[in-house]
Amino acid sequence: MYKRVVLKLSGESMAGEKGAGLDMNFVSELAQSIKDAMEGQLQISIVVGGGNFWRGRDASNIERSTSDYMGMLGTVINSLALQGALEHLGLDTRVQTSIEMREVAEPYIRRRAVRHLEKGRIVIFAGGTGNPYFSTDTTAALRAAEIGADVILIAKKGVDGIYSDDPKTNQSAFKFASLTYTEILNRNLKVLDSTATSLCMDNEIPVLVFGIDDTKNITKALRGESLGTIVKGGKHD
Repeated sequence: MYKRVVLKLSGESMAGEKGAGLDMNFVSELAQSIKDAMEGQLQISIVVGGGNFWRGRDASNIERSTSDYMGMLGTVINSLALQGALEHLGLDTRVQTSIEMREVAEPYIRRRAVRHLEKGRIVIFAGGTGNPYFSTDTTAALRAAEIGADVILIAKKGVDGIYSDDPKTNQSAFKFASLTYTEILNRNLKVLDSTATSLCMDNEIPVLVFGIDDTKNITKALRGESLGTIVKGGKHD
């Protein structure tokens, strides 16, 4: 059982089966799975992507920095939607943004975030790192290091762990039970970007990658049950 975790949800997961935008029925399922894991002294923080609205790197006619900021705003929409679903279930939740928008959320302050967690509140980190050219994977790694999280739980849609290749296009692809960060970098596996991978390795933060198609897997992952692929191995290994 973990004490403090960072749960990373992709923007695509917020779209459910719709493919884009928000599927609030699926978001409610995600919230219920999180609630089902709330027991003991577990402290939960969440980072949500924005790919269901916009991916900064996919822009062709927009300057990259502007495009990335558009994606950051998408993460705020997702975070507010998840906050609403969690609070509907009676869970005390705070959204903190790396870009100030005080009318809708708190600014990110590390000490305040830690205090919220200590009081049993769920904290959702929105707005990425607040800087262009960084993914929300990197945001999850950065926030985990800052708040002293025990693990990063990365929920993936359409896959239940880390594979040697894309299992949808390569039937010979096999699933890893465990990996080191060095193996991810050497094999050029795309489960995490290289910045996030290096940050986790340098700070020796384990990562669990698991499937989210069955939302009950979130409950299992938060409770420390064995599933998916575990990535660990610090810079000294």
